[in-house]
Amino acid sequence: MAHASLRTILWRQVALAACLAFLATTPLDAQQKSYRPLPRYAQGPRPDQAEGRRILEEFRQLGIAGDYFLEFQLRVMPRRGDEHRLDGRWWGSRNAAGAISRLVVLPQGESGETRLLVQNGVRPAAWRWSAPQARPEPLGLEALFDRVADTDVTIFDLQMPFLHWNDFVFEGVAKVRGRPAQTFLLYPPAEFSAAYPALTGVRVFLDLEFHALVQAEQIGAEGRPLKAMTVLDLKKIGDQWIVKSIDLRDETTRNKTRFSVTGAALNLDFSPTLFSPEELSEPVAPPAAGQISRIAP
Repeated sequence: MAHASLRTILWRQVALAACLAFLATTPLDAQQKSYRPLPRYAQGPRPDQAEGRRILEEFRQLGIAGDYFLEFQLRVMPRRGDEHRLDGRWWGSRNAAGAISRLVVLPQGESGETRLLVQNGVRPAAWRWSAPQARPEPLGLEALFDRVADTDVTIFDLQMPFLHWNDFVFEGVAKVRGRPAQTFLLYPPAEFSAAYPALTGVRVFLDLEFHALVQAEQIGAEGRPLKAMTVLDLKKIGDQWIVKSIDLRDETTRNKTRFSVTGAALNLDFSPTLFSPEELSEPVAPPAAGQISRIAP
């Protein structure tokens, strides 16, 4: 009996040591269960999820018809310090992969211009060029939250990959700034979560009438808000509605950047080479002034 008890004690000690050794070699993130935001159903019971998928898939195909050009201004409003403004240009189109944009943020003072090429869709991609680079650099997952030209705008904001995340919940219809909006809570895929564990989900609101994104909220651990993107105004040019102004607010720093469209030219026809990564280092002239509709603040 004594030998049996001793053998039992030894086996328990071995098992405990093996368990401790496993925990010591396992990353902390793997030991802890990752946080997953809970849905906030807007109206009564759980809405029809099949209908929600149909709505979201339909929205993914929407956008400005044809090629277009925008002139915009970024008003940087830090919580502390002076405001400043940057001007920019945006060429937009659509290819087989989805929406694609070429952007230029014009220089301020001695800084040079920043050029970006952003591919949206199921397989998003991005490239960046600034002088004196010889060639554009492809931007991987690790660069998604790089700030553009020292503003609160990031590649993630421009690319909006969350709109194509497959793991989501349709929460129903809620009010945003007094208007009804279809609400979705989207969860990042595993690869994204491994790179950015602080971001646990994104809640988006699609205007029921205009079928446009009106707000996107980035969610952190325990449901803490990280950043909000809010569409303030829309503008109708011809028979098309476009975004006029957007606020991007960092909920941690309380800094804010306002994106405002100051001019737009629609129904254009660009060469596909304009959106080639190899051409990003080459300057591109905007359309003729007579083609651009000016938009008052």
